[in-house]
Amino acid sequence: MFRGVQHINLDAKGRLAIPARQREPLLSQCAGQLVVTIDVQTKCLVIYPLPEWERVAQDIESLPSLKYAVRRFQRLVLGYATDVELDGSGRMLLPPSHREYARLEKKVVLVGQGKKLELWAEDRWLAECEQALEDSGPEAELPEELQSLRF
Repeated sequence: MFRGVQHINLDAKGRLAIPARQREPLLSQCAGQLVVTIDVQTKCLVIYPLPEWERVAQDIESLPSLKYAVRRFQRLVLGYATDVELDGSGRMLLPPSHREYARLEKKVVLVGQGKKLELWAEDRWLAECEQALEDSGPEAELPEELQSLRF
């Protein structure tokens, strides 16, 4: 289970050093074998342990591809899916196309999302948080799916 928000830096070659608290589960779960793809709703990357990605990919592939919106989603998410591996120092090399899509430069934010991680450009993450807080004020109506949650 990945959780937490961590501000980190990409190196000049586009490598991301995975923090120890995320690296240990990745090494034990999937021996550092990961898949990185894009999020089509926001300009961030999504990082999956390989076994979790295989489940997600199977679900995506089973969608009805004759529907234009579904096919477009499949094309982007599956098309950008790239195998990456943690090196001996716990770093992963992000493909240039992925860094460009998410506009990743030096300062990035790694966000735990349960079974996956999101990787954001720091400025985009801060803007996303600010917007989410503005949108969820006391006047905002919660989506039906969230109304039944208990904290």
